[in-house]
Amino acid sequence: MSAGMRVSALACLATLALSASAAAPAAAQSGQPIKIGYSMAMTGGLGPNGQSALLAQKIWEEDVNARGGLLGRPVRLIYYDDQTNPSTVPGIYSKLLDIDRVDLIIGGYGTNMLAPAMPLVIQRKKTFIGLLGLGVNTEFSYPNYFVMIPTGPNPKVALTEGLFQIAAAQNPRPQTVAIVAADAEFSRNAADGARETAKTMGFRIVYDRTYPPATTDFAPIVRAVQAANPDVFVICSYPPDSVGMVRAVNELGFKPKLMGGGMVGLQNTAIKTALGPMLNGFVNYDFWLPVPSMMFPGVKELMDKYQARAGAAGVDPLGYYMAPQAYAQMQVLEQAIAGTNSLDDARLADFIRKTTFTTVLGDVKFGKGGEWAESRVLQVQFQGIKSSDVARFKDTSTQIVVAPAEYASGKVIYPYADAKK
Repeated sequence: MSAGMRVSALACLATLALSASAAAPAAAQSGQPIKIGYSMAMTGGLGPNGQSALLAQKIWEEDVNARGGLLGRPVRLIYYDDQTNPSTVPGIYSKLLDIDRVDLIIGGYGTNMLAPAMPLVIQRKKTFIGLLGLGVNTEFSYPNYFVMIPTGPNPKVALTEGLFQIAAAQNPRPQTVAIVAADAEFSRNAADGARETAKTMGFRIVYDRTYPPATTDFAPIVRAVQAANPDVFVICSYPPDSVGMVRAVNELGFKPKLMGGGMVGLQNTAIKTALGPMLNGFVNYDFWLPVPSMMFPGVKELMDKYQARAGAAGVDPLGYYMAPQAYAQMQVLEQAIAGTNSLDDARLADFIRKTTFTTVLGDVKFGKGGEWAESRVLQVQFQGIKSSDVARFKDTSTQIVVAPAEYASGKVIYPYADAKK
């Protein structure tokens, strides 16, 4: 049976199971709620993605309570806005644990917001499942940390490795690389990985710089890279920077042979519609799109619920980037609680380390450092975008999964100049 047929068969079984669950009365709930606390970027640069994740987590809360809760108790999420400001994070987790007296904590969204929580997490010996953090546990090596970003055992490399593999497969093979990154933890980590891959694969680095996080004018940066004339331009940026980079590249008419890699924000629908045809040709990381090979059991039902509520909630109308990751994060915790019949952090962490979880992202197993045991980072190329309406991005014909091969939905257009035509 092919991978696609297996996914379809499992999806049918999952739909039947969901229908049966909906028809059965929820088990009686008693006692105080199980309180799960966390920080979430609801405002600031990561706010749009954080709010998208939050809606998916609320859907999980409703779903699990409709099934009778956990351990016979209802579940309650308690969260505070970290404002995309790392300095707020330690205080939020202290409040959650000491004042709100939450039973469990999870990690919020973003490398820069997970790392500041780690000293307190380690001190309190808490199990901590982060959402999307790149290489957060590399320095801490904390055994009870886990993360939902599918970058696998070598997270710094995984985000841009696919871009280099695409470049290496071209004939003639590109030779030179420029790397630009925001001076922030996530983007520095991604740039470290890009640098390592470039050297390993024999690319020559002709430009390698960071820029201040408060940068608003990206034209000087792009001009400097243009002067270095790289074949491949790797960009590791946060959402406002990603918008600025795309605009500057288009305004200056810069056309390296391949470009993108580690740009946060280009997965967000509001940013896609703001940039529209300017995105054509960029190749960038992503984690999930509704292509046939990624329609795992339960994910369609989740996305239908999410999209039906996104407008009223004022969040990303499609939710492809954050919703599956955030819902799966909660599924892992749910299955660990059910599997141990416990809220004990040590028992939960031990269970998570040993278990393969069934989620809307497919099977998830954690490996070294709490990262996914295997990498599953997509490289997606924007192609054929002619307008900026949302419908152009719900239709994945404009967002082609070009790597890895087992999830590909089309082929890369190379060089970049051809994709701009």
